[in-house]
Amino acid sequence: MKLLLDTHIWIWSVADRERLSPRILKAILESSNELWVSPVSAWELLVLHSLGRIQLAPHWRDWIARTTVNVREAALTQKIVMAAYELSLETKDPADRFLAATAQVLGLTLVTADRMLLGLGNIATVVDN
Repeated sequence: MKLLLDTHIWIWSVADRERLSPRILKAILESSNELWVSPVSAWELLVLHSLGRIQLAPHWRDWIARTTVNVREAALTQKIVMAAYELSLETKDPADRFLAATAQVLGLTLVTADRMLLGLGNIATVVDN
């Protein structure tokens, strides 16, 4: 399975695994699954870091490099931007829109603890039980 990690799942999988549900942890640790992150998530975590809501130590560049060694990067394309615009989604959060659209366009399974990202038609998800 190809798993697109929502930003909080990416952070928790590195720094706070106790926050992950057993189902999500099992999916992330399964060696046959591919882990993917979006550049939108990198932007989002850098915003959180700049606001002091998370710490990316020792340096944010090192943190991103270290945590993406065995992770694939999902490109942000015009097709994904258009899909994000067309999504019927309650949230106004652009990051959520881009992540959901990335999963949809690239055929990835979105891994999230965000209930707002459920029931989005043909977008597969792995969520907390």
